[in-house]
Amino acid sequence: MKKTGFNRKPEKEHAMLEIIPEKQFPLSPYLYMQFAEPLGNADSSVDAAWDYVGCRWQPDTVALLQYLAPPMIRWGGCFASYYHWRDAVGPRDKRKPMLNLCWDGMFSNQVGTAEFMELCRLLGSEPLMCVNMESDGRSTWAEPFPGTDLRGTAQEAAEWVAYCNDPSDPLRRKHGAEAPYRIRYWQIGNETSYGYWEANGKRKFVRDGFSCSEAAEATLRFARAMRNIDPELRLIAWGDDGWAPEICERTGELIDLIAFHCHFNCNRNNSGAILTSRYYRQEPAQAWEQLMRAGTFLEAKIKELEEQTRPYGKRLAMTEGHFCIDDGRDRGDVLCSWAAGVAYARNLNIFARHGERLEIATSADFFGNRWRVNAVMLPTPAYAFRPYLMPVGGVMGLFSRHSGKFSIPVTCTEPYADITASMDGNRIFLHIVNTSPEHGVELPFHIASRTIRQADAWEICADPWDEINALEPERFRPRKRKIDPQSYRLPAAGVAAVELILEP
Repeated sequence: MKKTGFNRKPEKEHAMLEIIPEKQFPLSPYLYMQFAEPLGNADSSVDAAWDYVGCRWQPDTVALLQYLAPPMIRWGGCFASYYHWRDAVGPRDKRKPMLNLCWDGMFSNQVGTAEFMELCRLLGSEPLMCVNMESDGRSTWAEPFPGTDLRGTAQEAAEWVAYCNDPSDPLRRKHGAEAPYRIRYWQIGNETSYGYWEANGKRKFVRDGFSCSEAAEATLRFARAMRNIDPELRLIAWGDDGWAPEICERTGELIDLIAFHCHFNCNRNNSGAILTSRYYRQEPAQAWEQLMRAGTFLEAKIKELEEQTRPYGKRLAMTEGHFCIDDGRDRGDVLCSWAAGVAYARNLNIFARHGERLEIATSADFFGNRWRVNAVMLPTPAYAFRPYLMPVGGVMGLFSRHSGKFSIPVTCTEPYADITASMDGNRIFLHIVNTSPEHGVELPFHIASRTIRQADAWEICADPWDEINALEPERFRPRKRKIDPQSYRLPAAGVAAVELILEP
């Protein structure tokens, strides 16, 4: 392999890892959330996980999702721009199917509010609902075909809050749910500042929606109506594309968090990037360097939003995020590789470093049967193959399951080691990424005035260019091993969650 800045021989064999067990700020568990949306013909996603005969979530899918254990799931995405929630509640034989205007095809609406909440219950996940905010102001949704109006209203959103959270809501009780769902997190609108692509002989970018001022006014109407039903909501407003300051200014204390999305790739505008298609296999050294740099775009986006929202004291919610490789909707073969898993792990460390302001974040779509940005792949035919974790799902599950409640400082002189640290009681958790594809890293632990009683590591170590597939679904599962409380060696391209138990 060609030598790169990430695989040069280290100048010294040993480095020091200095851990300071002093709480910096609380870490949100929602830095590892997932989001689900019906994606029609592009990727059947929700449909692929639902058993239409048994009217339940597929048991093998549920078992894997329970292992992944996402702390939060968002019901939202592009379809939220024209979604009428009433079409997907009540008796299933009376539900109105939804034409998927973004991704083509039909969505049966057999999975709606009750079914989504059942999935959250099965997985122990916090739900996050995204409401249709006047369809982002786009006139397209006023009457996309005769006799329809897909625009959302503040009243519709408020009634959905009542359906979910009002203990006495008659419609929910009529549908068999006596107890309220008590959903705390609600996002008002989805990608409200974004335009869309329109095909008229040539593909062109179209902005047909709210201005920032119009969006602020609409957000105000929605927030007031929703809080009138439940004052305890944590409301999320859209603030990407430079909208955050005005949205914060106009909505004030009615809004708790500012949402943005980040589809990251260091070469996202370069159609000839080495990460596209199968070309990464021809130039693995270049592909590795590009993957290791991908987090710079992500971190720049987070810092931008931090600066915009800091004067208003708002926390951030990155409610969608994944690699955006210019390779069609499959998003690139490279995302099946363990090299991508290492890149994703670095991105998760970026989330942790910004955890003082970042409350919600994700690196993947949730599940589906085609897109490689999914955390979970549901291969077809379902009777022949089991669902499996993609590399991004593997590292998200690894870090989520082994993480403390408070961020603590950590420094390391090893140039290949990307490390964050957290703490919970007398336990310290280290999330370690080895950014070299060739060399292991040796990390002697040092904690001033404290003694490590026990040390364990959960590792994912593989050849960077190994790829996950349906025939080897366990390929990138973590393995636990006891380690020396004084020092830890992580192999090349390894990702680990290390737990150190301190003497009282």
